[in-house]
Amino acid sequence: MSSSVSGVVNGGISFWYADDGIPAMRDPLDGDVSADVVIVGGGYTGLWTAYYLKKAVPFLRIVVLERKFCGYGASGRNGGWLYNGVAGRDRYAKLHGHEAAVRLQRAMNDTVDEVVRAADEEGIEADVHKGGVLEIACTPAQLARLKAFHAHELSYGEKDRELYGARETAERIRVADAVGSSWTPHGARVHPVKLVKGLAAAVEALGVTIHERTPVTEIKAKHAVTPYGTVRAPYVLRCTEGFTAGLKGQRRTWLPMNSSMIATEPLTDAQWETVGWEGRQALGDMAHVYMYAQRTADGRIALGGRGVPYRFGSRTDNDGRTQAATVEALREILVRFFPALAGVRIEHAWSGVLGVPRDWCATVTLDRSTGIGWAGGYVGSGVATANLAARTLRDLVQRDSGQGGRTELTELPWVGHKVRRWEPEPLRWVGVRGLYAAYRSADRRELAEPGVGSSRLARVADRIAGRH
Repeated sequence: MSSSVSGVVNGGISFWYADDGIPAMRDPLDGDVSADVVIVGGGYTGLWTAYYLKKAVPFLRIVVLERKFCGYGASGRNGGWLYNGVAGRDRYAKLHGHEAAVRLQRAMNDTVDEVVRAADEEGIEADVHKGGVLEIACTPAQLARLKAFHAHELSYGEKDRELYGARETAERIRVADAVGSSWTPHGARVHPVKLVKGLAAAVEALGVTIHERTPVTEIKAKHAVTPYGTVRAPYVLRCTEGFTAGLKGQRRTWLPMNSSMIATEPLTDAQWETVGWEGRQALGDMAHVYMYAQRTADGRIALGGRGVPYRFGSRTDNDGRTQAATVEALREILVRFFPALAGVRIEHAWSGVLGVPRDWCATVTLDRSTGIGWAGGYVGSGVATANLAARTLRDLVQRDSGQGGRTELTELPWVGHKVRRWEPEPLRWVGVRGLYAAYRSADRRELAEPGVGSSRLARVADRIAGRH
């Protein structure tokens, strides 16, 4: 379902589905079945896991169970940033040493290329353009954070990252008031839905069974329970990211953080001339409540940010419908960045949820005593991280079943990481809403008073949130 807010197509899952079409749904599960591996969740994590497992061990009977249809969640609603960010790297450096975190970062750098390679090998046309990621600063406080961020990334071995001043930034993209930027080559723009649709088709072609319209209500050792029957398998892999809270016993595991996006009408050649952006880099900024954007293959700007960050009781949205105030706030960011686009129409708005662990650390785990595995908590970096997580789950299952041993991936520091649960309501709701109110207040002050430094309020909020 979708609705109109001031002429904007609102919801309908995402612009990406409006562009590429909602797929015909596969049949639901029809009674109890047995398998070697059952995967809960038909997004990037679940589908990549099925893909790599089936490639490694072709005789495996693998079943994927999806509540709606493959790519209904974050995999079909994200900003199309295929990049090398991974949630929790700094914490892993503290827990396991700097070199362990460097290995994780290198694996993420390589993952960007692996997704591009696999998509190409499978003939998946996903509008991939590897232009890297450009993150900009528009105030003195943001510039200070940008320089610190740039130096921090270099410390994790990213020697090919580049730092630009105002003039060099303007040569790449003409964002009003931009005073500097940091660019990494380890990033690409993708069309999220074309990628997830192509991946689902590739997985099915390998012989994996996918059941859509099949909500899993409970996961327990060797069982995935649905209203239509139970799938029994030695390995049950939970790949549900922002929808994890809907499973029995998982309400406080990962918080479903809301993120919202808008897409403009296609820009004219003259409008693109004012914007620049010929390199089609993924675009981000150094605000506390950051934005993310891409130049789409059909000449639009798709731009996102946090909107309403969290719904009471870990509830998730209904087909991506977005509050009018959020649509307007995102439009204001667009016009602040590109004042010449003040008259451009916003054609689509949508929202989705991403998974946030209490310590903001992405994880991959296989419990060898139960055969239950999981991956997620990507905190918005899932387009690439899901692929690394999937290959890691493959290696963990192969090691546990005696078909493989330790690998470089099974030894990465995020494997087996344990995190405490989120606070119960209403503490969860009050805390998250309060944190983002603090971040927005800090951003407003930095924009209104360019001479101020980074907000102490935002630093305190980071500590409370567990982000540092």
